[in-house]
Amino acid sequence: MAKVLMYSTGVCPYCIQAERLLTAKGVTAIDKIRVDLQPDQRAIMMEKTGRRTVPQIYIGDTHVGGFDDLSALDRAGGLDTLLAA
Repeated sequence: MAKVLMYSTGVCPYCIQAERLLTAKGVTAIDKIRVDLQPDQRAIMMEKTGRRTVPQIYIGDTHVGGFDDLSALDRAGGLDTLLAA
């Protein structure tokens, strides 16, 4: 299974939804970077993704985006393929 990295905060409902979806897909470990606890990481996230909001999700080297993007990828049938890579 591909490595999953998620930039998140402690109170983000979309982060929780993303984690639930990934767990339902069989992901057992998500590397989380809490930008609310490490403000310097938010600047890094914004530079890498061009986005300010969380979650920002990477599967392997692929930037998926936020929860809406992750959910759309799943509905289109691409999430399982990306996770299996």
